[in-house]
Amino acid sequence: MSSRRRRHLRRGGGSSQHRLPMLGGEPVTAGRGRWARRIATAAPWPLLVGCSGGGTHLSFLDPQGPVAAIQRLHFLEVFGLLAVFVALPVFLVTPWFAWRYRYGAAARYAPKWNFSAALDIACWAGPTVILALLGALVWGSTHALDPYKPLASKQPALRVQVIGYDWKWLFIYPDQGVASVGELALPAGRPVALQLTSATVMQSLLIPALGSQIYAMGGMVTQLHLEAAHPGRFLGENTLYDGDGFPQEKFTAIAMPPSGFEAWVRKVRASGLPMNTAALDAISSRTTRAQLIQAVDKARSRDGNVYYRGVSAALFPAVVAATKDGTAVGAAAFGNAGSAATSPTSQPPNPTRESLR
Repeated sequence: MSSRRRRHLRRGGGSSQHRLPMLGGEPVTAGRGRWARRIATAAPWPLLVGCSGGGTHLSFLDPQGPVAAIQRLHFLEVFGLLAVFVALPVFLVTPWFAWRYRYGAAARYAPKWNFSAALDIACWAGPTVILALLGALVWGSTHALDPYKPLASKQPALRVQVIGYDWKWLFIYPDQGVASVGELALPAGRPVALQLTSATVMQSLLIPALGSQIYAMGGMVTQLHLEAAHPGRFLGENTLYDGDGFPQEKFTAIAMPPSGFEAWVRKVRASGLPMNTAALDAISSRTTRAQLIQAVDKARSRDGNVYYRGVSAALFPAVVAATKDGTAVGAAAFGNAGSAATSPTSQPPNPTRESLR
């Protein structure tokens, strides 16, 4: 080391401790600081995987229904399969190869080697087994998690019709004669049968904690069956980019006790906005939910959501037909709303998928 460099170090100008960050009040070396930051960043991840934000369940890894529970099991099975047959062999064989062919005395030098039947079988056996096991898992899970397949239950499924707009979701309860924007109310422990369409571009509905994603397309109807096992709040969102308001196209699915759901329906019937042509025009405009609230009677919206009463069972099929034909929704879509909204025994006919297309 030169004399100039030694003088520089004695003055402290070249001290590594002088320049590096502090950890616990003491200077750390470059390696120690780098690994400390990595550990601090990675340590909380197991806690964040299934965490809830403000009491809202966010992930299928924290399942709140039977569909999400099967999806988590499927994920863990695939993860374990890949860990055993892919990651584990790599981590075991790589150090052995490095030791054998660098330090091992038994290694044989064969510069003209060109084929090994045992090695060839081993290389192909692993991927073959992986594909076979993954294929069996995917085949079984695909049929078990068919979104069109009703969930087994002693209770009849609650019908909910979902329309995707720019940039909001309209949830229609045809048997109750009410609707909401921004909130999907569900009775806990009861299956929910959703029919979905889009009044604009293709969209994708996902409630991770309840499981399953399904597309909604204009002029077509798709189906999704879910169930919330317990009361709670669950994040719902559109996962398909559809323009400027895409980040705000979220909603909250709220599972309530049966009595709480009935009270929610009565409250919407009593205080919701009337569903008419003007209301549907406001919903159909290219606005976020917050902008919709600014455009309607703020006194009728609560919790950042908008609620409607007097919703006809004819509204959903009318929107599907109008989107498919490129026409406006006719007045007939609002015709029989009064009886559906006021009579708890009114049960409009259940439209089939063929009749809605």
